[in-house]
Amino acid sequence: MALVTFLSDFGDKDYYVPAVKAKMLAINPQLNIIDISHNIETFDLAHAAFILRATFRDFPKGTVHLVAMNTTGNMTQGYIGVKLEEHIFIGPNNGILSLLADQDPGILVQFADIHLKDTSFPAKDILAPIAAKVASGAAIHDFGGPLTNFRKLMPRNPKATREQIIGHVMRVDRYGNLITNIRKEVFDQLNPGRFSIEFGRESLDRLNSGCDQVEPGDCFAYFNSLGLLEIGINHGHGGNLLGLKFESVVYINFNP
Repeated sequence: MALVTFLSDFGDKDYYVPAVKAKMLAINPQLNIIDISHNIETFDLAHAAFILRATFRDFPKGTVHLVAMNTTGNMTQGYIGVKLEEHIFIGPNNGILSLLADQDPGILVQFADIHLKDTSFPAKDILAPIAAKVASGAAIHDFGGPLTNFRKLMPRNPKATREQIIGHVMRVDRYGNLITNIRKEVFDQLNPGRFSIEFGRESLDRLNSGCDQVEPGDCFAYFNSLGLLEIGINHGHGGNLLGLKFESVVYINFNP
């Protein structure tokens, strides 16, 4: 199955998304193109990487993922193909693809000049044709050679000791819930049985199984389907009501 996912910050009010899709379908009309999101905050690589990291493993192995973020930005150092966990990623070399997993990709390809064009719309004129051809059976090596300057961005990681985990808010979702970078496996390894979670002016000493396990207006904390600590207010916008936002600090204190 020729499957391509498409992620961008293009929004849905302009011609950009359909133009990229049309370019791919002109190469292979049988392509199955799945939109991950086009409502990423503009130029927000961290937001895009978070969504792609949270979803790409749910697609079949061999899926091609077209990533159109900051394709003309100053940070972009050419265009690349990456093979990671049997998935193929086509996008700019601006660091976004370094945030998809804790380990480096197995294969890194720098697209050769012959496949590059002088264009103001590289997502359509450069990346879309390569993505369509790779999804149709070509290898990413057909479009270039080994990449030697893979641009990396450093994610913010939590700090953990036997007494405390210090994490940060990674995303505030549309419900106002706050998704942190505190992972369940780290919490489970350190938790002695008694703990407190501190965020803003609030503190909790228990975990819930979901946001609906507390009364409307009350705070909750649970590990979500990604294995990340999520906090918020049931039927309320936690970000606004708690005064928390991207990179706000969340503490878990352990009590022996």
